[in-house]
Amino acid sequence: MNSLHYPLNFAINIESLNNALFSKRSVTVSMLRLDTIHPVVSGNKIFKLHYFLDEAVNSIHKQIITFGGAYSNHLAATAFACNVRGIKSIGIVRGERPPNLSHTLLFCIENGMQLEFINRSSYENIKNEGFLNTLTKKYGDHTLVPEGGYSQEGAHGAKLITSYFNSKNFTRICCPVGTATTFAGLIMGCAGDTEITGFSALKNLADIDARLKELGIDAKKKYSFNGNYHFGGYAKKNSALLAFINTFYEDNKIPLDFVYTGKMMFGVYDLINNNYFPPGEKILCIHTGGLQGNESLPGGTLNF
Repeated sequence: MNSLHYPLNFAINIESLNNALFSKRSVTVSMLRLDTIHPVVSGNKIFKLHYFLDEAVNSIHKQIITFGGAYSNHLAATAFACNVRGIKSIGIVRGERPPNLSHTLLFCIENGMQLEFINRSSYENIKNEGFLNTLTKKYGDHTLVPEGGYSQEGAHGAKLITSYFNSKNFTRICCPVGTATTFAGLIMGCAGDTEITGFSALKNLADIDARLKELGIDAKKKYSFNGNYHFGGYAKKNSALLAFINTFYEDNKIPLDFVYTGKMMFGVYDLINNNYFPPGEKILCIHTGGLQGNESLPGGTLNF
């Protein structure tokens, strides 16, 4: 567990994906397996948290406050990482406390996170100075981690991911997009003329350029954004997506989550099939983890 302190020391594999479609379209597709970092703090989460954790552990208060919903991978990762590093964690949860807590929130509690539930209308104010002042009055000094790590600190943490592939001469990097924090970090850190393509996991993410600007991205950087594979919105799904995830596992023995990476890979395959990528393209897809989200599905839905 000490490896959670040092994200640049993670042993992360890049695996080639095989499909007759790729050779037919003269492209190669590989995957950076961030999901294998750790059973809990997998994927991009530990990178986005990296600088916040360092700040908190070196502070007097040693306390982190952050935000998320009932099935938030971010809350689960924060709770676990704080537990490992001896930091107190407080999670502000969107919505009234339900009679039965989700597996995610139970995990957070098991890892010492104190949960505070607030109604959805109040949750809309979590960025307001007045609301943030009430948190300080109630809990004392702390390191504040925005929802999903959305911040320049989070983006600079995500930038560390690029050290695992910058020397590999990929022409395109594909990643799922939620808050756009990881997307921004990859754009910051990618070498040369590599293009970063983001696939939205949310419906109507129309402010992507404004988000990237807020996260410190130079408009001259080379990136593209695709909002066509959200499957109805955040954590929405249909039978086609679930069937694709099962087939992908049969072909590659790599599990995908249905919220982020599954949607991205569906999009990548569909775009390849429709000749979107030019011949000779060397594509690297970032597996951002989040597999715990699959536990919300009925048993037997997925074949792994």
